[in-house]
Amino acid sequence: MKIDTGGWKEFNLTDIFCMNNTKSIVQKDVVPDSGATPYVTAQAGNNGVMTYIDCPPEWLDEGNCIMIGGKTLTFSYQAKDFCSNDSHNIALHLKDADKVSEIRYLFLIAALRGALYQKYSWGDSISMKSIIEDTFWLPVDVSGEPDWAYMDEYMSAVLSKAKESLAHLRQADGDKHALNMDGWQRFHLYDESLFDIDMGTKLDRVKMTQASPDVNFVGRANTNNGITAQVDSIAGIVPYEAGNMTLSLGGEYLGSCFIQPERFYTSQNVVVLIPQWDMPFGVKQFIATMIFRESRLCYKAFIDELNRHIKTDFSFYLPVEASGKPNWAYMEKYVQTIMDNTESDLSAMRSIG
Repeated sequence: MKIDTGGWKEFNLTDIFCMNNTKSIVQKDVVPDSGATPYVTAQAGNNGVMTYIDCPPEWLDEGNCIMIGGKTLTFSYQAKDFCSNDSHNIALHLKDADKVSEIRYLFLIAALRGALYQKYSWGDSISMKSIIEDTFWLPVDVSGEPDWAYMDEYMSAVLSKAKESLAHLRQADGDKHALNMDGWQRFHLYDESLFDIDMGTKLDRVKMTQASPDVNFVGRANTNNGITAQVDSIAGIVPYEAGNMTLSLGGEYLGSCFIQPERFYTSQNVVVLIPQWDMPFGVKQFIATMIFRESRLCYKAFIDELNRHIKTDFSFYLPVEASGKPNWAYMEKYVQTIMDNTESDLSAMRSIG
C-alpha cells in the first residue's frame, strides 16, 4: 500500500522513545529450548527469536518494545520480556505509555527503517551514542503531534490485506506440519556416507581479477548461495565442481551452508563439503538446513566459531532408519514436498496481485 508522506514532521527519536542498550547473555551460555523466555538476537528471521530459554530475572529486558540489532540494523517488535544476545542491541519504549500498542510499534518500525537504513550499515553499525542524535518522520495531527489515529487506521488496513493474502496462501498450503525430531540422532560431517571436508581455496577476493570471469567466488555471505562475485580462473588452482557444498565457519553469517550450482573458489573461513556418494539435491538441502540450525543455536560469531570444531566435535541431527543410519529417503521426500508446496504458494501469490 502506497503512503503519502506529505505533511509529515521530523522528530528526534528521543522525542518519542526511551532508549537503552539491552542486557546480554552470550550464546555459548544459553541452553536452547530450556524455558519460555524469547532469546532475541540481531538475526532477521523469526522476529529475531533464536530459541526460548530459562532466563534469570536479572537478565530480562522489558518487552512491549522495538529492538534494533545494533550490529545488523534489524528491527523487531518484542511483545514479551526477553533476553538479548548482545549488549549492542537497543530497546526502544514509547515515552507515552498511553500510546503503546502493537500496531503502532509496527508502524514505527517501518518509519525507523526508512530513516535509519539510509544512514547505517554493517560497516557503520548503529549505537546508543549515535542514535540519540537521529531523527525520523511521522504523520502528524493538526496540533503537530504524532497522529496515532492515522497510524492505527493505516496499519489496520495493512494487516487486513495481509490476512486476505494468507487466506489465499492457505488454500495452496496443503498439509504442512512442524518437523518432529523425536528419535533423530547426531552425526559428524565426516561420518561414513556423509562428507569429506576440504578447507577451501582460501583466496582473497580483492586480489582476484575479473577480465573474463568464469568461476564463482563463494564468501561468508548468506544470500545468493554465498556467491559474492564471478572471477577469472587462476592457473594451477582447480575450481571445485558444482554440486559440492560450502559452509561458512565464522563471521556474522556463521553456519551459512549452500549447494553450489557452478564451479567455484572460496574465501577464507569457508570450507567445502564433498559428498562421499552421489547425494541427491534434496538430501544435500536437508543437511544444509540442519547444519545451519545447529550452527546458529550452539556457536557464536567472533567468540566460539566453527573453525576449531568442524573436524572434531561439531555434530547435527538427522532422521534415521531403524538401523540407526541416516534416512536419506525421508530427507529427499521432505524437501521435495516443501518445493512442491512452494510452487503452489507462488501460484497463490500471483492470483492475489
